[in-house]
Amino acid sequence: MENEIIVGLDIGTTKIACFVGMRSEGGKVKILGFGKTESTGVEHGVVKSVSETAKAIKRAVGESADQANVDIEEVWVGIAGQHIKSRPSHGSIMIPPEHRLIEQEDVDRLIDEQHNTLLDPGEEIIHIFPQRYIVDRDPLSREIYPVGVVGKTLEADFHMVTANVQNLQYIKYAVQDAGLRIKGVVLEPIASAKAVLDDADRLAGVAMVDIGGGTTDIAIFHDDIIRHTSVLPLAGNAITNDIREGCNIMKKQAESLKVKFGSCLVQAVSENDVIAIPGIRSQAPREIYVKTLAGIINARTRMILEQVDYEIKLSGYDKKLIAGITLTGGGAQLKDIKDLCSLITATDTRIGIPNEHLDPESVSFAELAHPMYATGIGLVLYGIEYSEEEGDTAASEATDEQPGRESVADNAHVDIFANMDIEPHPDPRPAVESQPTVPPKRENEKKKKGSFEKSIGRFLDKVFREGIDD
Repeated sequence: MENEIIVGLDIGTTKIACFVGMRSEGGKVKILGFGKTESTGVEHGVVKSVSETAKAIKRAVGESADQANVDIEEVWVGIAGQHIKSRPSHGSIMIPPEHRLIEQEDVDRLIDEQHNTLLDPGEEIIHIFPQRYIVDRDPLSREIYPVGVVGKTLEADFHMVTANVQNLQYIKYAVQDAGLRIKGVVLEPIASAKAVLDDADRLAGVAMVDIGGGTTDIAIFHDDIIRHTSVLPLAGNAITNDIREGCNIMKKQAESLKVKFGSCLVQAVSENDVIAIPGIRSQAPREIYVKTLAGIINARTRMILEQVDYEIKLSGYDKKLIAGITLTGGGAQLKDIKDLCSLITATDTRIGIPNEHLDPESVSFAELAHPMYATGIGLVLYGIEYSEEEGDTAASEATDEQPGRESVADNAHVDIFANMDIEPHPDPRPAVESQPTVPPKRENEKKKKGSFEKSIGRFLDKVFREGIDD
C-alpha cells in the first residue's frame, strides 16, 4: 500500500523505543514520530515482568503517537534474547516418479520435514535458512533454484533458528496489555541488518554485530544468504556493571562515565587525566583515573569481541567476509571499539549507522542517526518493504500474472510452519476486564512466496495470532 504508515517497536534490555514511519518521496524512510523510555521489565532480551514491560511500551508508543499525530493500533515487534538458538541441519527426499521435473511442492516437503528435528523441551523452530540445494548428489550453484531441475533426489543444508515458546508468549502479553496488536515480528539481527547493510554487503560477505544492552546479536551473510546467527549473553550492561563495581559508584554514574569518558583502548588515553565523581550527601567527590576506566572497559569489551571472533570462526566464513564486520547497537558508540574489534578479529570493521536509509526530514534526524536505533528503524523499513511486496503480489494475482523466479534465499521458506501445533501455556496473570482484540484466524489463506526476512514475520505472526491462545 502506497505511503502506508508503519510502526516499529524495539523491546530492548535497556530501552523500549517506538518509531512511526513511512516511505518518503525520495524512497527513504521518513520517521514521523519517535518515543523512547527506560526498559524496566526486560533482562537479556527476555520479558520478565509483563506488567512493567507493558507500561514502558505504553509510554514509548504514546510519545511517538503524539509526535506523529496518529493513532497506533498495531506494531512490528523485534525479537531477540539469549533464548534464540541456531543449529545446522541436513535433509533429503526422493522425488516421486510422476514428477518429471522437481516441483515447488517437493521443495516445500523437504523444508517441512525439518520440523521433525529433535529439539530441547519448550523450543520451537522459528525459521529455516537454506544454505544450498543438492540434486542427485550434485550441488546446485546459487543462481539455480531446484524447481524445474531433473532429478530423483533432492537434498539441502539448512541453518535453523529456534526460540523458547513461553518467551514468545510473554512478548505477546506485554504488547496486548499495552492495548496494541502485533502486525508481525522480526528477528532483531535481521531488522538491524535492514538498516545498516546493503545488497553489496550481504553479497560480498559481512558479519553484523549488534551490541545491545543485554545481548550481542551476530548475523553473518554471504552470497546474500544468512549463513550463521548467534546470541551472546554479554553486552553493554556487563561493561556498565564492571565499571560500577570496579569504581564503587552508582549504576547511572557508571553508564555516564562509559559513554562520556570511556575508551576501549588503554593506550589511547592519558596517564594523568582524572574524573571527579560527586559524592553522596556530605561525602567528598571521588576521583577516578581515565586510564583505570579504560582498563575496565577494555577487559570486558575484549571478552565480548573475542567471543564474537570465535562465533565468526565457528561459522566457517571468517575468510569470506569481504565486507568485513559491521558493528551497530548502543554498544557501538564506545570510543575506539572499531579499532579494538579490528585488532582482535584481524578484520576490517566499521560502525553501522542507519542514516543512509533515513529521510533528512525525519523528526529528530540527528538523534536517530545513531547505532542504537538501527533495530527500530530497521523494523519500520522491514514493515514498509513487506507492505509493498504484499501489494505487488496482490496486484500480480489480480491480473493473473505469475511472479518471476526467486533466489535460493527467497524460495526456501514457504509456509514452513504450516503443520506446527503450538500448545498454549496457561496465563499466570489475573484476568483483566478488557483485552485488545486479536484478529481471528484467516481461513483458506493462499500461500505466497516471500523473501527470507519476510517469512520470519509471517511465521511468528502466525504463532502470535493463531498458535497461542489467551
